[in-house]
Amino acid sequence: MQLYNRLSAEERRALIEQAGEDRLTISFYQYHQIKDPELFRNELFEAWDKLDVLGRIYVAYEGINAQLSVPAKKFNEFKTHLDSISFLNGIRLNVAVEQDDYSFLKLKVKVRDKIVADGLDDETFDVTDKGTHLKADKFNEIISKDDTILIDMRNHYESEIGHFDGAWTPDVDTFRDSLPIILDEIKGNEDDKNIVMYCTGGIRCEKASAYFKHQGFKNVFQLEGGIIEYTRQIKEQNIENKFIGKNFVFDNRMAERISEDVIANCHQCGAPCDNHTNCSNVDCNLLFIQCDSCKEKMQNCCSEECIEIVNLPEAEQKARRKGKDNSNRIFHKGRSDKLKFLKKEEQPFKG
Repeated sequence: MQLYNRLSAEERRALIEQAGEDRLTISFYQYHQIKDPELFRNELFEAWDKLDVLGRIYVAYEGINAQLSVPAKKFNEFKTHLDSISFLNGIRLNVAVEQDDYSFLKLKVKVRDKIVADGLDDETFDVTDKGTHLKADKFNEIISKDDTILIDMRNHYESEIGHFDGAWTPDVDTFRDSLPIILDEIKGNEDDKNIVMYCTGGIRCEKASAYFKHQGFKNVFQLEGGIIEYTRQIKEQNIENKFIGKNFVFDNRMAERISEDVIANCHQCGAPCDNHTNCSNVDCNLLFIQCDSCKEKMQNCCSEECIEIVNLPEAEQKARRKGKDNSNRIFHKGRSDKLKFLKKEEQPFKG
């Protein structure tokens, strides 16, 4: 029984190109008590590998979070398999706004402590006691009210390239960082304000909505299906779009354009730009915004130091990396004093 990838990303890319068939990028999540995450993980990998499904999937005792690329011709088989799992039967699938056959190049199904790391250690917290879900039209309606606090539950590098008009975009690196910061700001509004949240696909604000209800807030709402589902609904129903810019996504596309507005700047020259890239120096891999001109000039690197490294022989680059732990630098996406035009201000809290 094969439970792990046997092909490299390059080999998989070549096979996809050779096949010449359309693939669908989709995502879904579900909070549910899974008794044996390891067993469930293995069953998923075996079933999805046979269907040529690729993607990044996290399984935990609290549920599943999946971002996938599925061959279009095998979508019905994939959906039939999902429906055969009791707690995933009929689940809403978020279909990407912009499709890319190469959005994922491996199938990675990993067991985690939680599908969304929250830093919480509270056995009385019920993640399934969530807030009220809002469709696009109702979301637009409620965020226009004076008694609403609209909160972006994503990280700073996501909201930098796109966010809802009037939203508070906390300057945070992780979801776990955001919870105490947001709670401290909105205290005192437990009874008289609408607490409305949104994120990419809904998974983070679903947990956040349950958390803030747990903290005593009465009127807690979340955008159903996140920005991805919102975009689908406004297009299908001809609803006014309140989202400005791009929606950051966690696959090889990096973002989907929602409006034509470019609200960010190249971190190296300051020109209007909202294209994320990773530094070509794999020892750095820093995520930052880079325009085409700087990409060419800087060889897709974040600094002169990294340019020097990428021009060294591969053997010497590997020797430099040996034994070094750069996870902290990579983890802090978009945080570097070498980025001259890095945005340092968040959209303010409006309580």
